[in-house]
Amino acid sequence: MEDRVDIKLAFTTLACFAAISFLLSSQYIKQRRRKLALSSCYLKTEIKPQDTFKRVLADNSYSPFKHLKLNDLNNETASDCHPYGEEIAALLEKPNMEFSFVKENGNYKTGNPYVWVDTEAQLRDLADELSKVRVFAVDTEQHSIRSFLGFTALIQISTEKEDYLVDTIALHDEMGILRPAFANPHICKVFHGADNDVLWLQRDFHVYVVNLFDTSKACEVLSKPQKSLAYLLEAYCGVATNKLLQREDWRQRPLSEEMVEYAQTDAHFLLYIADSLIAELKEQVVASLDDNFHFVLEASRRSNTTCLQLYSKELEAFPGESAASSILSRQLNGQPGISETASEKFQDIVRKLCSWRDLMARVHDESLKYVLSDQAIIALASKVPSLETEIYEVLSQADLHTDSLSFSSFPSPSPVVSSHIDDLYCLFQDNINNSEDIFLKILQKHLGTNGSCPLSVYNYSLLAKSKIKATNGSVFKQNALKNVRLAGRKASRELFVQKFSCKSPVYHNCRIYASDGRLLCYCDRRKLEWYLRRDLAKLVEENPPAIMLLFEPKGRPEDEDNDFYIQSKKNICVGCGERSHYLRYRIIPSCYRIHFPEHLKSHRSHDIVLLCVDCHEIAHASAEKHKRQIAAEFGIPLFVQKVVDPKESELVFDSTMNLEDSGVSPLQLRTAAMALLRHGPRMPPKRREELIQIVMKYYGGREISQKDLERALLVGMSPHERRKLEKKKGLSFRHSTGCALDSKGGNSDKNRVSETREISVLDTDVNGESISLSNGTVDSYCLGSEQTLGPGHNSKLSLLGHGPHGKRVVDYLLREHREDGIRQFCQRWRQVFVESIRPRFLPAGWDVMHSGRRDFGEYSVYNPAKRASEMDAAL
Repeated sequence: MEDRVDIKLAFTTLACFAAISFLLSSQYIKQRRRKLALSSCYLKTEIKPQDTFKRVLADNSYSPFKHLKLNDLNNETASDCHPYGEEIAALLEKPNMEFSFVKENGNYKTGNPYVWVDTEAQLRDLADELSKVRVFAVDTEQHSIRSFLGFTALIQISTEKEDYLVDTIALHDEMGILRPAFANPHICKVFHGADNDVLWLQRDFHVYVVNLFDTSKACEVLSKPQKSLAYLLEAYCGVATNKLLQREDWRQRPLSEEMVEYAQTDAHFLLYIADSLIAELKEQVVASLDDNFHFVLEASRRSNTTCLQLYSKELEAFPGESAASSILSRQLNGQPGISETASEKFQDIVRKLCSWRDLMARVHDESLKYVLSDQAIIALASKVPSLETEIYEVLSQADLHTDSLSFSSFPSPSPVVSSHIDDLYCLFQDNINNSEDIFLKILQKHLGTNGSCPLSVYNYSLLAKSKIKATNGSVFKQNALKNVRLAGRKASRELFVQKFSCKSPVYHNCRIYASDGRLLCYCDRRKLEWYLRRDLAKLVEENPPAIMLLFEPKGRPEDEDNDFYIQSKKNICVGCGERSHYLRYRIIPSCYRIHFPEHLKSHRSHDIVLLCVDCHEIAHASAEKHKRQIAAEFGIPLFVQKVVDPKESELVFDSTMNLEDSGVSPLQLRTAAMALLRHGPRMPPKRREELIQIVMKYYGGREISQKDLERALLVGMSPHERRKLEKKKGLSFRHSTGCALDSKGGNSDKNRVSETREISVLDTDVNGESISLSNGTVDSYCLGSEQTLGPGHNSKLSLLGHGPHGKRVVDYLLREHREDGIRQFCQRWRQVFVESIRPRFLPAGWDVMHSGRRDFGEYSVYNPAKRASEMDAAL
């Protein structure tokens, strides 16, 4: 019994001791955190490897990145020009025909010695060695967690004889010594997945790659099941690698033996792998029997196209704007029940926190997620802690749920937050309406006179910008509303991308072969299935799908002297290379193309490309500007200027009529009709009378009814537009358009159904000249049903857009210049597109001078003979 009492007493004593220890430790942690918060910035005691860099090409300011200028005498050279663009263009036009990367007796085994390069003398020796070889392999290791933009921590270079590991931290300021070797067009550089490496070398060292062979691109051409380097190492060399080492901290010195072996392996076997892939590419050339598609040259072309990429910073209208839009889009869409007041407060705090995080990441040269995770921002904005201790608790709980392995080993809260916890407290307490005030307060506090944070090559430019802003404080207050609108536009852009961008890959890169084995084109799965369903082809490959036609096609790619249709295509923006989203863009506007002869437009994908939202906006603006130039040049207005109801008004119009006496514009008519339908009884009498007069003008001055208003609402609309309007506005136009036939044969309805009204177009003078329509009408537009339209009616043409303008332009070109005029017109539009976007990722074979013509085979739905027979059968 006494033993049990003693045991209970012992347990009670231990429990009390544990509780006291926990309370004391908690108090100690709180006091330590408060001391740390009140002390100076953690960077004054923590030294980061990049602090030794004397000069950086890409700092953390909001200024655009400046690329290397080879001609120092020309100060007007644009910073977005590739310094070696001419050399790369020459390689794309006339690629090297010799591809032999290794000798038969090459030593490609694991465990080879390597040379560690960490002095300027060693780097110069390496540069001399590289200048003497025909080819060398390259790989890089990056660090991005404890750096805002990231930096190259190690470069691996392998020749046939030696492996080199270049310490780019120790030699950061001297890495330009390797620039001539990398830019030499006579030396081939072998990479795997070089898209990022090319940009990182530009960003950190102004090193530009010229003459590249990318083993990843070779895998694409060969349609390999995988194209990762780990797969190639195992498949060709029997070497297994641990790709988790890629996430290691490559800043540490010395590197562990495991990291050294991993780094050396990545580059050591690249030359052998490249040589093996070249051999397979050459075999494919023989097997394909296609003289127009050279697999080796295609891999080379795709590789060197990568070299044309240029590094650029992601610039925003205001710090953290993009991140805030992303967080809000995800969070608010996932919480439909959140109140409007709570939503506004939540959004305001998220934007402030994202702005603070962005600025602090730039000041301290840390990644955004290291400073403050997205989960932490959401938690803080949701709970809005009022005490500093509560801020710590919220952050700690939020980071417990962070899934990323890369950040799980770092302290929470981060040293940035711990050093400047008072900033967050002020953000929650202060009512800062102008977000630009946050920018000024933070920068002046941390980088200004007696600032808490040390200056560095990364953040010094931020201080300069702060001074500029401080002298123009009144201007910022005037622009506060503008910045709010910009943030709204950013959020709208994200939603636009989410809703309208292509939801699946556009290019499936399926292949169609002729019966003799020649490649005819790349296409999507639907086209393959069309041939297979009709037993016009047989399946010859399944992944990716390929078919062989069982008949002789009407034309072949070589007949057009153009390789565009026998090239695989990437699902990326052809302008900037954006991969996350893209939209289709028609280089030749539809308002013109829809009126082209069938053989100049059917199944022609040459002039339909993929663009991201930003490039799409630029291209569209340029196209609209060029449309206005065409309107002035041809004397054909973009919009129908006036519409009249000839039957009601019994007027005859010509090009000399006074516009003031000749009807109304389609938009003005529809706007007036819609306003009267929706709000007529509630309108002020004067305004209502003005709108009634506009509609009466269309009907020749007679009194109008409710049905007249509904009919006026449809003037000039295509059937598709009418259906869309009916769905959007919740209106039904069936009873007003004469669409439904009277089953009892009522006379009045019969007469109305049979009516088709011509809408005359009164031309305006442009540049002193007037060009009228051939018959003074546009196709015969019906205000009512599609069933009553004549055979000459174009149901896709709408008076509300540029359709009539496009038709008149195309008619003029065909009448005056025939098909040559159409071809030159298309070339003109392609040139406009190239000059506005400066596309760097156009598919091979794309050409401004592309003819666009095609012949229709026996089975084509566009074959004129087949169409005629189908019409006869229908009659």
